[in-house]
Amino acid sequence: MNIRFAKLAIASAVLSVAGMATAADPIKIGVAGPFTGGSSSMGVSMRDGVRLATEEINKSGGVIGRKLQLVERDDEAKNERGVQIAQELINKEKVAATVGYINTGVALASQRFFQEAKIPVMNNVATGTLITQQFKDQPENYIFRNAAHDSIQAPMIVEEAVTRRGFKKVAILADSTNYGQLGREDLEKALTAKGVKPVAVEKFNIKDVDMTAQLLKAKEAGAEVILTYAIGPELAQIANGMTKLGWKVPMVGSWTLSMANFIDNAGPGGEGARMPQTFIQQADTPKRKAFIDAYLKTFKPKNNRIDSPVSAAQGYDSVYLLAAAIKQANSTDGTKIREALENLSTKVEGVVTTYDKPFTKADHEAITANIPVVGEVKQGRVVYAYAEDMKKSGDLRVKDAKAAAPAAKK
Repeated sequence: MNIRFAKLAIASAVLSVAGMATAADPIKIGVAGPFTGGSSSMGVSMRDGVRLATEEINKSGGVIGRKLQLVERDDEAKNERGVQIAQELINKEKVAATVGYINTGVALASQRFFQEAKIPVMNNVATGTLITQQFKDQPENYIFRNAAHDSIQAPMIVEEAVTRRGFKKVAILADSTNYGQLGREDLEKALTAKGVKPVAVEKFNIKDVDMTAQLLKAKEAGAEVILTYAIGPELAQIANGMTKLGWKVPMVGSWTLSMANFIDNAGPGGEGARMPQTFIQQADTPKRKAFIDAYLKTFKPKNNRIDSPVSAAQGYDSVYLLAAAIKQANSTDGTKIREALENLSTKVEGVVTTYDKPFTKADHEAITANIPVVGEVKQGRVVYAYAEDMKKSGDLRVKDAKAAAPAAKK
């Protein structure tokens, strides 16, 4: 009998130790984005912001007694690669959640697998309005976002160009991707609301290096301003094309005009470009100063300039939002994490904003129209375009529930 009890005690101890080991296993978080190619300044900045937040959380003891472990994958801004990665993260890596997606097309192609698997996705950069609405007809939606969607940005762009600066003859140049064409649609809707019809609407492909034909049509139509929806390399070709033609009109476009590979490749031609920004690299609050200092110290970017400050900041905040949900759920179960995100009971202090009940069951957008400001390219950096925004830069801009409707109406 003693031998039997001894064996039972040993077996119980083994099971107990095994249970402790399982409880202490890291919580896997997928990180998907383009870490190479034309979108990489956004992808790498996002990834590094995610890494920074994860390191801070783990140094503080992790979440529910477990460390966070990032499973990073380069989707190369390709839809088919994004789909492969989604299946790998779900079936092989068994992630509890995923953050990322830079490109709207990749997000729309990939996140359906997470939706089917009931695993939350926190889109932290991709801005296509449809992203959080893709599964709006399903009983539960596992897709969230903490970036300013295009139904926020397009009206801001039009307000800047038409109302604040008085341009009436506007041309739209947008790339041929989902991002560019959905953004173009949003721009045209915003222009229609102002009673303005664009004098030219032109598109181009990723990796195009000659925008002469599109720019000549805009010029011949009398365009006073170019509205853009594209990413850095091609945006630089627009600026450089105007320089070659000896024709300079302002560029006002989506937030991607802040990308390093636009600013650097466009050079003087990019000066003065304006765009919506949720975050500008300026240490105007203690939280932002700590974030910027830690980012620069850890990753040592050239000239102490974050390649894509918006991507880095939103990447950073996305991890803290997920961590808060996992802690509240006290679980890594996808359904419980989703439910916690939809009813977060504690505030999450981020660098873009402080998130106070940022999501509900019906609203999976953390950013509302009152949060972004207009940025401007000046001497190789993005700064506040308006003095009044600069003066108020230290003020906390928080989600306005009354302004949460645009994406849902799309």
